[in-house]
Amino acid sequence: MAKAEEYTYSVVFDSEDQIYVASVAEFSLEAAHGESPGEALEQALIVIEESLELLVERGESAPEPYSTQSYSGKVLLRMASSLHRALVTEAKDEGISLNHLINTKLSASLRRLTQPWEVG
Repeated sequence: MAKAEEYTYSVVFDSEDQIYVASVAEFSLEAAHGESPGEALEQALIVIEESLELLVERGESAPEPYSTQSYSGKVLLRMASSLHRALVTEAKDEGISLNHLINTKLSASLRRLTQPWEVG
């Protein structure tokens, strides 16, 4: 059985309620809150531990944590032909492959999304 620590958590600040909210990617209906990011995460871990126990009691299976799944690194991607053309042009201008350009752009975007408290 999976452990609560194996799941994927994110913590954001809710400016309307002035509170941190932790959510769990694999359990879309579960969330917890706290006055600090750490407290929200701690509460979310408790919620998931309780959810896992309840699933066991009911004889139901828990979602597989993303951290334990394997990924091939290959993605088939469909996009507008105009975007494809623009990306190919940019890659050629930079002297890199289209694959490299897309990986660079995705990585940069993900870093910005996953480091909300970084001051730059």
